[in-house]
Amino acid sequence: MSSSVLYDAPGPKAQVRNRIYTVIGSLAVLGLIAFTLYRMNVTGQLEPEVWNIFNNAGVRANIRDGVLTTLKVFACAGVLSLLLGLLLAVARLSDHKAVRWFATGFIELFRAIPLLITIYALWVLFLTYKENLGAVGEDSAFWALVIGLSVYNGCVQAEVLRAGVNAVPRGQVEAAYALGLRKSQVMTMLLLPQAVRAMLPTMISQLVVTLKDTSLGYIITYGELLFAARTMANNIIVNGDNPITAVVIVVGAIYIAMCLALSSLASWIERRGRRTKKGVAVAPAGEPAVEMSEIEQALDKGTNNGV
Repeated sequence: MSSSVLYDAPGPKAQVRNRIYTVIGSLAVLGLIAFTLYRMNVTGQLEPEVWNIFNNAGVRANIRDGVLTTLKVFACAGVLSLLLGLLLAVARLSDHKAVRWFATGFIELFRAIPLLITIYALWVLFLTYKENLGAVGEDSAFWALVIGLSVYNGCVQAEVLRAGVNAVPRGQVEAAYALGLRKSQVMTMLLLPQAVRAMLPTMISQLVVTLKDTSLGYIITYGELLFAARTMANNIIVNGDNPITAVVIVVGAIYIAMCLALSSLASWIERRGRRTKKGVAVAPAGEPAVEMSEIEQALDKGTNNGV
């Protein structure tokens, strides 16, 4: 029987008890699914006419446009949040107090404010500005959503990058300074590359959050996927009722598929990162070893000795 500090292997009685709990839990889940399907059947949500609406070209076009709009917002907000996160992370690690305090205050402020309030406030601000100019445009909701997502997620990405930078062994940094490198060189050549590589799966996981948060655009009437689904569900009548359940199930499946695709990308990058970690190759007997550069020797020495 194997055990660890954090977990003791279950004994015979515990194994029987765990099997019983597993069977009871599985039956409860199956019962919940059966009850849900029963209620959907009673309310007519499983009728063929309800699901036949997705064979309509107009419905498919609305869903397609909603998906494309969602991906457009996600692409813009994802890129801007990464750039803003990089800028804020470097600013928060700055030696200048004013820069460091400003970055810290900015990050803490927009992490504390609910994202929905930020998006709505930006939307009202853009609408007010354009009304004063006499040119209210449809892009107000787009930029309010993009900037709101970029600011909030950029603050989170900044903290992720800062954690990655602080995780780099201190000996490497001191060895780089001993070689005469400036702080900008240490940051760009040593700290940021290692921080990005170490935290890349977490950064992509935060991008999944960014993708899901694009659904907040329906509050400001922006035509992303959730707003398109809500509009269709309210305007389509099947058997005297709105097919809300069917539309929610289909749109939810689309969101799940997009998020799983990004999560799979994060897992693939993490596995690839583990495989591509290279060390110094040992030269075969009788052959001279490949010489390392001066900076690599100093960094390795600083890491091993904890300089």
